[in-house]
Amino acid sequence: MVAGAAAAATAVVSTQTAEAANSYGSGELLNWTTSSRALTGEAAVQAVVARDGVFMFGDSIAVQDGKALATRLKDRTGDIMAVHNWSGRPTTPAVDALQEWATKYGMPRRILMATGTNDIFNPPVLAAQIERTMKIAGPNRTVVWCNIQVARSNQSASVQLADQRNTAWINLQLSDAQKRHPNLRIVRWAEYLAAKPARLTMYLRQGIHTTVPYGQDARNELMVQALAATK
Repeated sequence: MVAGAAAAATAVVSTQTAEAANSYGSGELLNWTTSSRALTGEAAVQAVVARDGVFMFGDSIAVQDGKALATRLKDRTGDIMAVHNWSGRPTTPAVDALQEWATKYGMPRRILMATGTNDIFNPPVLAAQIERTMKIAGPNRTVVWCNIQVARSNQSASVQLADQRNTAWINLQLSDAQKRHPNLRIVRWAEYLAAKPARLTMYLRQGIHTTVPYGQDARNELMVQALAATK
């Protein structure tokens, strides 16, 4: 009887949580833990710390583009990169991964956060995660954070509108955080795309993922420029 009541209570909480998340109009975040990922091995992570390279934490866009980014960065600056990229992952567990690596390996001087896209389903969580990231990094490291652009063309008009609204909300939280943290640098991917409307179709697939090679090259170049400027 007690077990049944507990199960019923859990179901109610789960339903309420789902409804709360869906109230932002972009839908509900699906289970991402079994999705594709790209994780640098322990020895390579240690080498990145020893050589003061770059740690990267990202989502599915980073899973697709991370290898090309690492090559571009090494060719441009000589820096090596360790990645912890996971498709479908929102920012909270990405920051958990940053904390895990910081505790286990220490950190290089630069951290690249390419995450936030999957927070459109629950935008208000991002502000606290930015603060967590800055606290983990500390004032003497630079955090480079790529902002987002989402308007999924395979969704209804109302969902696309919600995606755009939630995109702006997420990017605003990043801009607000930058005012408090001089060591937070923003890669303004959304503004870059908006500057020329044709880029939205040339550089994005279904309004979210980068096209290859055009979108991938453009976004990676913006990130490499930001990282190179902090070297």
